[in-house]
Amino acid sequence: MAKSVSSAPVQTGSIPPQGVASRHAAPERWDKPFSADMQEVDVDLLLAHPLFVATDPRRFPASIPLRGILKNDARVRRFQRGEIIVRQGDYGHSAFVILDGAVRVLLKEPTAEQLGHRRQVRPSVWGSLARWWRRPRFAEQAGNRGAAAELELTRDGEARIFLQDVPGVLAPDRTALLGTGEMFGEIAALGRTPRTATIVADQETQMLEIRWQGLREIRKYSPEWKQQIDRLYRERSLRRHLAETALFWNLSDEVLGRIADATRFETFGEFDWHHAYHRGREAGERERLEQEPLMAREGDYPNGLLLVRSGFARVSRRYNHGERAESYLGKGEAFGLGELISGWQGQFRPLRHSLRALGYVDTLFIPTAVLEEHVFPRLTPAQLATLTQGLAPEPAAPPAAPEANSFLEFIVAQRFMNGRAAMLIDLDRCTRCDDCVRACAATHDNNPRFIRQGPESDGVMVAGACMHCVDPVCMIGCPTGAIHREGLDGQVDINPDTCIGCSVCAQSCPYGTIQMVALHDAAGLPVVTEETGAPIRRATKCDLCIDQPSGPACVSACPHDALVRADLRSSENLNRWLHQ
Repeated sequence: MAKSVSSAPVQTGSIPPQGVASRHAAPERWDKPFSADMQEVDVDLLLAHPLFVATDPRRFPASIPLRGILKNDARVRRFQRGEIIVRQGDYGHSAFVILDGAVRVLLKEPTAEQLGHRRQVRPSVWGSLARWWRRPRFAEQAGNRGAAAELELTRDGEARIFLQDVPGVLAPDRTALLGTGEMFGEIAALGRTPRTATIVADQETQMLEIRWQGLREIRKYSPEWKQQIDRLYRERSLRRHLAETALFWNLSDEVLGRIADATRFETFGEFDWHHAYHRGREAGERERLEQEPLMAREGDYPNGLLLVRSGFARVSRRYNHGERAESYLGKGEAFGLGELISGWQGQFRPLRHSLRALGYVDTLFIPTAVLEEHVFPRLTPAQLATLTQGLAPEPAAPPAAPEANSFLEFIVAQRFMNGRAAMLIDLDRCTRCDDCVRACAATHDNNPRFIRQGPESDGVMVAGACMHCVDPVCMIGCPTGAIHREGLDGQVDINPDTCIGCSVCAQSCPYGTIQMVALHDAAGLPVVTEETGAPIRRATKCDLCIDQPSGPACVSACPHDALVRADLRSSENLNRWLHQ
């Protein structure tokens, strides 16, 4: 696709531009490879490496050959001693295999200054005015984005960041060593989650980096790779996840190892859960509840602790002939702990709530016997009292105020708790002036990135704008990685240069917040494919105005404070805004 191509939304009733449509080849997955430096000879060397000797190329389909994956979805990189490869908390889109050399996993995280953390730098007011002055004539002008300021870029366009105080930070007692043949970063790449550790080159090291699209295909068609990734997760990520859980903070490595050995992985729901979500929206309340996989049932006696590793789960209680949501659990939260402690103290109690999976939930199940041996005896009386609080006998009749939970029920039913930056509009304050829409259009080259309509509850609308989800399922099927996490804050963004217009992300988004827009060239003429003459389209969505000094333009432009971008995981902030 030519770099001069731009896009504009197709509008009903508009008069098409005069002239001949601009014809271009339809964009394809590997139009922009991961690295332009990968050659056939590099692929030959990789295929001869012990890492791929046991991988049978015949298992791969002709449309996605193993050679094609290595040439287009992988690259070989060199790192110097002290150079940071990945940082804890950053969002990752690739996995690494050590071809030669060694790296160190930092067991104790250094300071932000030592790690070279850079927050997203918003432009100045003058920079925004200059951007507005240079705005293109037509919407979505391609090629108008530059590299971030104040970053020293290499020839592959990435910033090189070196660790400060290398000898002190890389001390053996503060790190774990990984050598040739080891893999890391695969869990964050495949699971759309932040990196769990900082990893630094211990010496001059040669690495194979595979972006997650290629890793997904290799794992799919090579059982050996799948087994290796599953093994690495149990050996590394599981123990680290347990260590980061407050309940296990004071435990030794030996005890954590025993708990990890007894822990069982359990998953509920579908990984690409948007399919089930769309089915559930068309069903009634009872049918929708039945479609949510049951993880634990109210009234049963617990036989272990459920620890949520990723995803969300509904906590509900029986109410009349159905169930009423009381809360929801997210990453790092536990279910059934109070009842388990009460049973250990000799007062056996059944579960007070049911737990159902909302979408895809990844959990760890820790048996009761393990907790009673290694965890509960180490808790102080004050901690035990806090954890068992609220286990007193219940009143005979349930509270008769379902309205108090109606908005929570709405959020859970629509699975909006997945949103980190949902656009909420107070319909009592909103005058429908459309200043928010005009501000968005002015900021994004005359193409608004949201729709001022959406589901409503208790006078609040959740507008059709990207929520930058905790679990962005829109990223699952993207063949090129055009839709990705951006920056330390994890905004979901779309790279217009690598988007091929396949519309997979738009179809996968559970909330319908990604729009496909038709492309036009610099003269305003429609861009069509050479083969069929069909319009070429590109995905667009809200980017939270990350390049604006004042933040989201829609919020700044609202004259009545009727609009807010809210993290729906935080009920406290949400309630404060609702009642202000």
